[in-house]
Amino acid sequence: MECAARDATVRTMKQLLLTAALLSGVAFQTAGAQTAPAPTTPAPATTAPAPTTPAAPATAAPAAPVSDPATPVGRVGKETLTLGDFDRAFRLAAARVVNAQGVPFEEAYLSEFASARPEFLKQFLRDRAVYQLARVNNRADAAALDQQLVDARSDFESDADFAEALNATGYADAADLRRELERQSVVGAYLQGIQKRFTFGDALVAGYYNLNRADFAQDAQACVKHILVPAQADAQAITRELAGGADFAKIAADRSQDPGSAAQGGDLGCFGPGEMVETFDRASFSGPVGAVQTVQSQFGWHVLTVTKRTEAGTLPLADAAPLIRDQLGKDAAQKYLDAQIARLGTEAFPAAVTVAPASQ
Repeated sequence: MECAARDATVRTMKQLLLTAALLSGVAFQTAGAQTAPAPTTPAPATTAPAPTTPAAPATAAPAAPVSDPATPVGRVGKETLTLGDFDRAFRLAAARVVNAQGVPFEEAYLSEFASARPEFLKQFLRDRAVYQLARVNNRADAAALDQQLVDARSDFESDADFAEALNATGYADAADLRRELERQSVVGAYLQGIQKRFTFGDALVAGYYNLNRADFAQDAQACVKHILVPAQADAQAITRELAGGADFAKIAADRSQDPGSAAQGGDLGCFGPGEMVETFDRASFSGPVGAVQTVQSQFGWHVLTVTKRTEAGTLPLADAAPLIRDQLGKDAAQKYLDAQIARLGTEAFPAAVTVAPASQ
């Protein structure tokens, strides 16, 4: 059973990894600056598709053993990228996909993903092209990077525990993590700087809104915070405390039996009709906004407050305008970035990264 479960997990991860868009790409649709995942928890895969750009020409790699880390795998402008550079990036990309499935990364997974290496090379060269462009006018704060490493290490009792966590998220060591933090800091600043160059007037934003009004349709939503307790008497006591001025978030953190929201001061965020159990749903969408309510469900007694409620309909232009400006800025910045990468020029040597896939 364990072998079958592992095989199923590997198949799922391989399908994810074979989609190159899931691998670390730089795209403005992913909110600009990226952050290197901390080694305390598995890091999620990036899911935004990389924009279409002219394909890098595939040429024969210079003669060298494929296992040699110095083997050239591609060129970006005048910079030559080596197999060692590629393998570090591929390891991190694979780890992000594995971690997204709730599984710690292990070296053995790399052989399972061997067939994805030539496709990932395209994304790797694009990422390095962006990094090369970003380094022209951007530098990471060395002291800030050092502090990030200190903060990351402080979560662990020993260097061995820290090293184990680093390996489980795809980093060879702390220096590897620092390199990734530096790269993402520089690239993030560069991407944000590009997007800030583009501004859009009210007339253009209104025109976009009118042409794409259907995109701004929204369902009804309720934003709610609650405190879950086992008995009605507990709920009544908390209601009295809140009426006397007690802090909702503190009570939730100290006494709520819903661990998912207790740490957030009881905040459940916003949700649509039918997503909660019937009594809770009715209170959320029919009860008064801002008042304390008490309802029972199969989980216990809920002391809840609806902090905001939005009716179904079309998002007003005033609320949509910031979203539109952000999207237009990303689109314009992406076109600019694509042009800069094309001018820089990339060349790929896929034979240098191709290895035999693991036997099935």
